[in-house]
Amino acid sequence: MDREGSQLKLAPEEKKRLRQVERSVDYSFKKPGLLKKALTHKSYANENKLPPDEQNERLEFLGDAVLELAVSELLMEKYPDYSEGDLSKLRAAVVNEKQLARFARAFGLGDKLYLGKGEEQTSGREKPSLLADAVEAVLGAIYLDRGFDKAKQVVRKHYSKLLDHAADGELYKDYKTELQEKSQSLYRSIPRYRMAAETGPDHEKTFEVEIVIRGEVLGRGTGRSKKDAEQQAAREALAKLNA
Repeated sequence: MDREGSQLKLAPEEKKRLRQVERSVDYSFKKPGLLKKALTHKSYANENKLPPDEQNERLEFLGDAVLELAVSELLMEKYPDYSEGDLSKLRAAVVNEKQLARFARAFGLGDKLYLGKGEEQTSGREKPSLLADAVEAVLGAIYLDRGFDKAKQVVRKHYSKLLDHAADGELYKDYKTELQEKSQSLYRSIPRYRMAAETGPDHEKTFEVEIVIRGEVLGRGTGRSKKDAEQQAAREALAKLNA
């Protein structure tokens, strides 16, 4: 434990930097040096000739396993009737680079990373892969600091909303979010959803939705709920934009 405990002496400015991360993650480290290691990219370690174990790759490796186990347990608690296959799909929907990078941005990790000059010059603080790795490394550091139960508490706190909606179809087929990001990137405009038709009796309605971007209908979708119809329409629109 001491080998991974990173008993580094921290300057006052570093302590302030790390406390900001602790507040955003809502966890206080017994060994703050572990947190610094979790935020240290190999480019910084190499440039500053730090020992090989004073960067975050090992903690990322550990945190990846901690996160998968914690989310697996939480999903089994929340969805006791789901099969192994369904649970795997739900876990994949919430444990991935995209979601982890979102957490990293919410925690403000990008600004707190220790990066080498090369990564700084290539916008490393905004790279989804680098941000996702940092979140996993922080979880690995929490595990080493105070064990799995504490790490699981942190995962539960920040993942609770995602897990609540993991089975509603929008997470593991989240075409709407992807389309919005694509539309903003290409056109600086967000998609507009409009109801095209409703058919069937009240207890068994079918909805048809259209997606309009910059005045053009780019996708249509049908579903037993408005959300499902919107997702299918977004999927069609994405296929057109990616063609």
